[in-house]
Amino acid sequence: MTVLLDSWTWIEYYRGSTLGGKIRPIIEGNEEAYVSTINIAEVYRWFLSSYGPREAELERRTIKERCLIAPVDEGIAVEAAKVRHGAKLSLGDSIMLATARKFAAKVVTGDRELKGMKDVLFVE
Repeated sequence: MTVLLDSWTWIEYYRGSTLGGKIRPIIEGNEEAYVSTINIAEVYRWFLSSYGPREAELERRTIKERCLIAPVDEGIAVEAAKVRHGAKLSLGDSIMLATARKFAAKVVTGDRELKGMKDVLFVE
């Protein structure tokens, strides 16, 4: 299975929460994994706020080692606009879903706004 690891996924994993434990096999597994540049920005900002710049850089490197980085290109931007228009999601979530669709990936998340959506592997 190909997955796209949402910001929520990385943050719960790093927190060591119960939900983070449920996704540990995916993060530490062998599935083909993507991360959107938008998710990198969100996780990086969380690390800056929670731990500081040194840790933010270390964890950014960890994410880059585990995942293929998916930049936001024109096709993803247009698809994200369609997703956002239809589903009324945030721009970040819309970009993430559009990215997952481009790579035929399942979004791994526990974000309640995405529960029950096609292309989402919801963790609870």
